[in-house]
Amino acid sequence: MTEPLTTAVAILRKNNLKLTKQRHALLEFLLTNQAHYTDVVTVDAYMRDEFPGMSHNTVYRNLKEFEEVGIVEQNTEQERTRVKYQCDFHHQHHHHFICQNCGKVTELQMCPMDFFTAQLPGCDVTGHSFELYGLCAECKAAGVTEASLVKN
Repeated sequence: MTEPLTTAVAILRKNNLKLTKQRHALLEFLLTNQAHYTDVVTVDAYMRDEFPGMSHNTVYRNLKEFEEVGIVEQNTEQERTRVKYQCDFHHQHHHHFICQNCGKVTELQMCPMDFFTAQLPGCDVTGHSFELYGLCAECKAAGVTEASLVKN
């Protein structure tokens, strides 16, 4: 077993979640695609192809449980929910740059919250979500431009 898979299995066991063959396949799929967010509909289609008797509810419930225990990160953009394998188990709180062309996800090493909370004296910030979008270096070097991106 790979280190990320071993970590995920340990997290499942710590949270009293069994490692079924379906959960194992879901983890493998997420690990194979860990550099990108994957649309939940795509994950659902893959799992139902692998396990024809599996229901949509089971796929979505497993993804939700994985998110709750910190194995999966979730992103919602333009009403599309996407997931990816947790990129940093040691720092659950982190942010990303997401390439709008290829979908590659790059973890950002700092949180900008101090900058924002300094502008809100007397306020209690109870949560936040911060992601940057644009073109990764590889796509930019390949000649992709913002104007060439397909807007969904």
